Amino acid sequence: MNSESENKENVSKDLPIMGEVAGGRRGSQALCVDGACSGNPGPMEYRGVHMPSGKEVFRVGPMLGTNNIAEFLAIVHAMALMKQRGISMPIYSDSVSGQAWVRNKKAKTTLALNPETEQVLNLVARAEKWLRENDFRVPILKWDTENWGEIPADFGRK
Repeated sequence: MNSESENKENVSKDLPIMGEVAGGRRGSQALCVDGACSGNPGPMEYRGVHMPSGKEVFRVGPMLGTNNIAEFLAIVHAMALMKQRGISMPIYSDSVSGQAWVRNKKAKTTLALNPETEQVLNLVARAEKWLRENDFRVPILKWDTENWGEIPADFGRK
């Protein structure tokens, strides 16, 4: 499908710490996440964007998957990254399914395991395991697309 280097994760090493952006006001920072997929299944990717700076913090893909898987992985990736860096801020996602899967610590995907989907299903299994084994909690909030426009992490492919 793609070269191994194209599937590698791109993670910013300098994610701002609480208080460094927007004068440190409570609620002034968030990590917005989104996933994109062309087809079902199809090439999927996901990313996280820091607000208000607009800086892309991580981006993963493309790999074969589904949009709901991308949305789920984006939320879990954001949580794990914040825990690793010792920071905390709300996560915004426009995906009801992705948020439900995180809440339930289980991805309700029906994607069949085969050589093309093995990579993404391994990431799903790792994400579910991380959710079961970690008690890291941050607010995971629904992005109000109707009133606020597209989420800042949107891939702009609609």
